[in-house]
Amino acid sequence: MNRFYLIPDLFACALLLIASGCRTPVQEESQVPPDPVREQFIRANRYMQQRHQDHIAAFVERVGWEAEVTKDGLWIVMEKEGAGKRIIEGSRVSYSFESMLLDGTPCYRATEEDPKVVVIGSGDVESGVEEGLGRLREGAEATFIIPPHLAHGNFGDRNKIPGNTVLIYKVRILDVKQDG
Repeated sequence: MNRFYLIPDLFACALLLIASGCRTPVQEESQVPPDPVREQFIRANRYMQQRHQDHIAAFVERVGWEAEVTKDGLWIVMEKEGAGKRIIEGSRVSYSFESMLLDGTPCYRATEEDPKVVVIGSGDVESGVEEGLGRLREGAEATFIIPPHLAHGNFGDRNKIPGNTVLIYKVRILDVKQDG
């Protein structure tokens, strides 16, 4: 038997062993340690959101409204179901509204003669208002109770709405137009 036939096989095995030994060892993903300041802010925000929800719940009970609460924390009191077109993403919605603080202090308004017009999904209005409008139809009337995180947040609008304030919006859907 010729020993020279084994040399190429041994050479190939040696190359494989060397190549496999040269690989960089797989390192586990490094875990970023939690930032204690960030965690503290998250806890504080959750606490504040819960306080606002409790405050809204007490208000709704006190005035005797029956409200639906969305997963985001928007409260909706349906005054009149609309029979018209459904509001969907991209709808151009004309509506009248009155906004006020929880104590009744008026903030802003738009009348039937001079309505507010918004395209759903454009972000041109408070996220709580947009979410509420998206649950209505043309002709509907509703009241939205909007916690700060869905309205003007910690700073307010620097005009009529103070920071960290729950808002009430009474809306009436006047017209809904859909592209297409």
